[in-house]
Amino acid sequence: QVQLVESGGGLVQAGGSLSLSCAASRSIFSFNRMGWYRQAPGKQRELVATIDIGGGKNYADSVKGRFTISRDNTKNTVYLQMNSLKPEDTAVYYCNVNRLVAPFEYWGQGTQVTVSS
Repeated sequence: QVQLVESGGGLVQAGGSLSLSCAASRSIFSFNRMGWYRQAPGKQRELVATIDIGGGKNYADSVKGRFTISRDNTKNTVYLQMNSLKPEDTAVYYCNVNRLVAPFEYWGQGTQVTVSS
C-alpha cells in the first residue's frame, strides 16, 4: 500500500503562483512515473504533468511554459510549481504514481486549486 499526501492548494488571483507537493510513503524509486492530474467540475480528469524514473518530463499543452514538475528523491516528494495561473486552471489536482507491477497506480486525495479572475 502506498499513501500519497498532497498539500499546497488554495485560492489565488489570475497571474499568481501556487506550489503543490505530494509526499509518498515509500521511495519514489519504486515508481515508474509520478505525476499530477486535474479535474474541473463537469469535466474528465486530465493529465497535467508527469516525471518518469529517469527524470523525463511531460506536460499538457495547456500548461507548458507555466508549470514545472520536479521531485526530491530524499523526501520522496514530487512538486508542481504553477505560475501565471489562469481561471481555467481551477480544478482539483490529484497526485498519481505509476508502477510496473500490480497495484499499478495510486492516487492522492486531491487538493483544490481555485484561480479567480
